[in-house]
Amino acid sequence: MANRILPLELIDKAIGSQIWILMRGKTEVVGTLRGFDDYVNLVLDEAVEYQPDGEGKLIKKLLGSEILLNGNQIAVLVPGSSPPEDSLAAQG
Repeated sequence: MANRILPLELIDKAIGSQIWILMRGKTEVVGTLRGFDDYVNLVLDEAVEYQPDGEGKLIKKLLGSEILLNGNQIAVLVPGSSPPEDSLAAQG
């Protein structure tokens, strides 16, 4: 039987590394994971938000040195990796 890992354990292993986050809607966030809680609220350093505008252009926004990201708005977390080439974050 393969070793099982719980979701919060996976996030815990990613502390200190880059994380790519897909938010509800079309927003992506890339930053360094510094901490989290049981509700998957995240503390990120050096976070950058990528979002398309209504005209198909990409808006890149530096969010600051330390932010708190609400876990209710997170759709997908990809710890320890860079965004794929076809993501908004890779285009920015």
